[in-house]
Amino acid sequence: MSHCHTYLKKLRDQGYRITPQREMIVQIIAHCGKHMSAEEVMEIVREKSSSINIATVYRTLDMLVENGLASKFDLGNGKTAYATGKHGPHIHLVCKHCGSVTEVSENDISAFLERIEDLYDFDCHPYHFSIHGLCGECSNSEIS
Repeated sequence: MSHCHTYLKKLRDQGYRITPQREMIVQIIAHCGKHMSAEEVMEIVREKSSSINIATVYRTLDMLVENGLASKFDLGNGKTAYATGKHGPHIHLVCKHCGSVTEVSENDISAFLERIEDLYDFDCHPYHFSIHGLCGECSNSEIS
C-alpha cells in the first residue's frame, strides 16, 4: 500500500469522511516529495477539478497535521509550507532578507540537538523547524 493510501486509511479509521477533494489533496501532498504551500496544492488540484476552494485545501492540510501525517512550518514573510513524513526530518535556514531557504539534515545538527538534550534534559525529536537569519550573500552585503 502506498503512503498516500496509508494516510487515507488512517483518516478513515479516525472517522474522517474521505471526499474526492480530500483524496486529491492527500495524493498531491503525499506524492510531491517537497514542501508545498496551500496555494501550490490548490493550483494542482484546480487542474483536475474546479469544484474545490482554498478553505477545503487548508482544512485538509490542517487535518493531516493534526493527525501526525504532515507537518506545517513557517518559511518567513507569512509563508506557510506543508510536507508529509516521507519528506524526512530536517531544518530550514530561512533568510529574512531575500527569503532563500536552505535545508539542513537532522544529521548535520546532531551535536546541537545532543547539547539541548544534555542542557535541558529534553529528548529532541525534530521533524521540521525553521531558523531565521541572513544567508551568506545577504550578510556579506550592505544589508546587515
